[in-house]
Amino acid sequence: MKPIWEGSISFGLILIPVKLYKATENRKPVFHLVREKDLCPITYSKVCKATGEEVPFSEIVKTYEYQKGNNVIFKDEDFKKVYSKRSESLEIIEFTDEAQVDSRYYEQPYYIEPSKGAAKVYALLREALRKTGKVGIAKYVLHNLEHLGVLKVQGDLILLIQIRFESEFRDPLDLNIPSEEKTTKKEIDLAIMLIDQLSAEYKPQDFKDTFNDEIKKIIDEKIKTGRISSAEPAEVQKHAEVVDLMQKLKQSLEEAKVKNVS
Repeated sequence: MKPIWEGSISFGLILIPVKLYKATENRKPVFHLVREKDLCPITYSKVCKATGEEVPFSEIVKTYEYQKGNNVIFKDEDFKKVYSKRSESLEIIEFTDEAQVDSRYYEQPYYIEPSKGAAKVYALLREALRKTGKVGIAKYVLHNLEHLGVLKVQGDLILLIQIRFESEFRDPLDLNIPSEEKTTKKEIDLAIMLIDQLSAEYKPQDFKDTFNDEIKKIIDEKIKTGRISSAEPAEVQKHAEVVDLMQKLKQSLEEAKVKNVS
């Protein structure tokens, strides 16, 4: 693997030189846009909206529109002024219990590897986190953007999990969310029984990307035959049915029992 970032973890006066690696990869098939009649590849060009002429990448800069029609230009050196020091440091701001970090904040995992000569101080942080049961909340800069992350231990590895800032969440107040609905005790009891019946220990390896598998089957079939077999599309329910909720709960519960037995 190739590191995407090199710098140091800092907490207090301790510095740990480390390398950062992406912990996940995209395994989905990559599709390309082409013209159907001759498979000529389609490319995206950067075009000036005013003149229609193509603009080379070397002439493209970023701007911020602070008023309608008024912009300030940002270049790489401007970003470096902001992030010159922080871009080389993954600074632990505080330590907290992992349960304090709501799962909705989690975004992207990374592996952290100690740089040469940093194994001992890396292990020191790892064991301290393990014994206290704490995680570190850290700030760092990646791709010219400041991020927030959680440092946690997994086996012998220290993971960095990028998390969202609170300001990134949209306000849900405009959504039509029911605060109170009339549900009977029997309905709630049946729903709880159904949840209990379907409860199991979560094992990530049991869940597969079946959609991706189906796409790969189609690709293989097209390679072999040049076509795919026709199939009737599944019927899509366009309108929600008005159903007997109790009946549906009872039926779901019976099906769950049969599934567990088998």
